[in-house]
Amino acid sequence: MPSVLPLVAVSTDLKHLAGHPTYAVAQKYVDPVHDLSGCLPLLLPALGGALPIDALLDAVHGLVFTGSPSNVEPRHYGEALANPESPADPARDATTLPLIRAAIARGVPVFGICRGFQEINVALGGSLLQEVHHTEGFADHREDADLDIDGQYGPAHVVNAVPGGWLQGLVDAPSWQVNSLHGQGIKTLAPELLAQAHAPDGLVEAYSHRHAPGFLLAVQWHPEWQAANNPVSRKLFAAFGDACRDHANRHRERLHPPDAKAA
Repeated sequence: MPSVLPLVAVSTDLKHLAGHPTYAVAQKYVDPVHDLSGCLPLLLPALGGALPIDALLDAVHGLVFTGSPSNVEPRHYGEALANPESPADPARDATTLPLIRAAIARGVPVFGICRGFQEINVALGGSLLQEVHHTEGFADHREDADLDIDGQYGPAHVVNAVPGGWLQGLVDAPSWQVNSLHGQGIKTLAPELLAQAHAPDGLVEAYSHRHAPGFLLAVQWHPEWQAANNPVSRKLFAAFGDACRDHANRHRERLHPPDAKAA
């Protein structure tokens, strides 16, 4: 039986473009899902409480929670807003946080990037450093605003894999270079999550889930940037795609058991 083409929902932001509220996501997040994961990406509107979560999870075989200029509102992890100018997207928070919990419980593969990395942690009970660069003991992980886009997304620091961890095995290296374009980061890692890599200052840069029934990987850097030219990015997106295909095929077998067809 041929493999099913997996459908992957990709989170969007609610933005105002040319005066119109718009559900939007950068092309750089969508293309690797198609080109490297081998899945069909579908853009997921930030509908908040109107999103039919169960129906969505019945239909898709994977979820990507993307990066964004906005930050998860700190009320979701029990803190007050430190900087009133911090960009927010309440519609996205209202969409992704409950969806993350439901997807993990259902075993739907999940891949989180930057903001997605942070919101998965918050959804599961973790907290964030609202300004890493103003937190003693941590480096400034933001991009250099004076550089062009290629410079901002260029290698910024090394990440060190947890020895013997799942991610070290996938990448087949103890460390590798990543870009760095974030002002927030992990303060406390949710109990269900397991760190897979750290920055030199100790900040968590990647994690998996301890016992989820499906694939979950989240990274703080931006593997989607020129992903086809980056060996680590290719491995991450390929692993996610394999998990989505496995989930799609299992889902088809549940709906159409081989014995039922033979009968």
